[in-house]
Amino acid sequence: MSNTAFTIVLLLLSLSLIGVLLLQVRGNAGQIFGQAESTFRSRRGIERMLFRATIVIAVVWIAVAIINVRVAG
Repeated sequence: MSNTAFTIVLLLLSLSLIGVLLLQVRGNAGQIFGQAESTFRSRRGIERMLFRATIVIAVVWIAVAIINVRVAG
């Protein structure tokens, strides 16, 4: 892969990570100011999927960034 391809992949991963994070914030808009009863609860359904997607996208982004540095250097 060329450096341009890595840049495009990193850009797409960054945009998807931003999108997933914004979806998580939108889903918790009522909980921003800290309601005590909602502090300790388990993630379910779409919340769990978004949480896991955030982790996966972040790990893939880091891996691609490291590979990009190794290949370019």
